[in-house]
Amino acid sequence: MSRKKQSAIVISISSDIGTAMAKRWLKRGWDVYGTYRTKCRSVDELFDCGVILFECDLSNLRSVDHTCLELNELSLNWDILVLATGTQEPIGLFTDCDFDEWANSIQVNFTNQLRIVKRLIPARNMDNTLGPCVLFFAGGGTNAATANYSAYTISKIALIKMCELLDAEIPDVRFTIVGPGWVRTKIHQATLEAGERAGDNYEKTNYLMNNDESTPMKYVLDSCDWLINSPREVVGG
Repeated sequence: MSRKKQSAIVISISSDIGTAMAKRWLKRGWDVYGTYRTKCRSVDELFDCGVILFECDLSNLRSVDHTCLELNELSLNWDILVLATGTQEPIGLFTDCDFDEWANSIQVNFTNQLRIVKRLIPARNMDNTLGPCVLFFAGGGTNAATANYSAYTISKIALIKMCELLDAEIPDVRFTIVGPGWVRTKIHQATLEAGERAGDNYEKTNYLMNNDESTPMKYVLDSCDWLINSPREVVGG
């Protein structure tokens, strides 16, 4: 890359992966910017570490557009844009879910993530030797029919295809998506709270949350570092 000090934007930096990623990059002296939906301990810690933070609710179009406007006003010339947003809700059979909640999940997990990319792509750093990188996260169910998680699953499948399309349409940006595996993070709290509505996944989640068989966070971060430091020919799409 053309300059040692990178500039990264992490959407949903308050997520467990987003927070861990930001802390690693801060130690390298990067400029890190991020969004959060609700205040929490990790948000306070990141603020104390020097992260520039913006409140943003991805289920609210005005909130998304306002945050993008604020970020663009900073003239960041970002090198890395990470979309770490994700919600498993609503959990349950499609026919049992409130459709408005189901559609809202599509907005959070897919549509408004692309809205952010659309708004922020003009502010990318074109002097980056490898090219700026947009990193999405895939999720479970992309290779099988994961019952009771239809909104989450279809959103992740759509992100995978959209990553391929963006790679073809915008060749000066590296669009990549990573499936981190089962990581012990707070996103799974929705499954634990859903109980029977989660089907067999409830027992699996309860087991993994209380054992050491999940993907280590360090492995996830190392994989992301490899992706953002690899050429488009290797990781694009």
